[in-house]
Amino acid sequence: MSTKQVRIVTDTTAVLPPEYIALHKLEVVPQVVLFGEESFLEDVEISYAEFIRRLKTSNWPPKTAAPPPGLFIEAYERQLVRSQTIISIHPSIDVSGTLRSALTAKEVFANADIRVLDTRSVAGNLATMVMLAVEWAESGMPADEIMARLQAMIPRGRTYFLVATLEYLQKGGRIGGAAALIGSALQIKPILEFRNGRVEPLERVRTYNHALDRLKALVVEHCPPLPQAYLSVMQADDMDEAQRLVADLKAALRVDHIPIYNMGASITTHAGPGTLAAAFFTQEAA
Repeated sequence: MSTKQVRIVTDTTAVLPPEYIALHKLEVVPQVVLFGEESFLEDVEISYAEFIRRLKTSNWPPKTAAPPPGLFIEAYERQLVRSQTIISIHPSIDVSGTLRSALTAKEVFANADIRVLDTRSVAGNLATMVMLAVEWAESGMPADEIMARLQAMIPRGRTYFLVATLEYLQKGGRIGGAAALIGSALQIKPILEFRNGRVEPLERVRTYNHALDRLKALVVEHCPPLPQAYLSVMQADDMDEAQRLVADLKAALRVDHIPIYNMGASITTHAGPGTLAAAFFTQEAA
């Protein structure tokens, strides 16, 4: 491996499959998940299946914490053996303290070229940006060009999602502009959007099935039917519904491949089980 090759670092909110992480030897810093007094490093000390089991049976509702700077320091140290240039790619600073921890850790390495990127996103679109950065880095692309390409993608990202209940977003403090929906009639099922790094309400629909139909319609309306849209679907403990959504979107957009990502423990903690989402990139910024 060339010492000039840019190394990519991310965290578990990128919801990347373990086989992809292993294949590319990608450095993924774990989020911290807490049940009462117990704390676990996501995907290291607790699997997603075990997290869901605990979520359903524990007397303690889960909480999360951003990775402490020390975990980033260790990650950067491992990668600086291979290259003096690192691009560290993370979720919106408005919903996670991860970026702050990465920036704190960066200060330890005054002589290294460590670039920390706020993608203003999370989950599927974050996964896409990380995988593209890995592909570009492995091809020998310089850091300046990788960063420019990633930054150009940020304003084109779209994420629409449904939650079974707003309770988890409210408890976790990640509810953003959707706070205005709290206290609405219980039968209202909001369609939410992750926009400009925050959770915002998009539409209110009367039933879950109508909300799901509207979610599909929004994706079909706004997602370019091209591979470069990088459409993905995310699910939190509802794989059957996610697979049906993928089948419907494939048929409507005539695309061959739409990956499904588990939302992961740190995101499911705040969105709640039953959450379903679709993310993609438009051709033009909003």
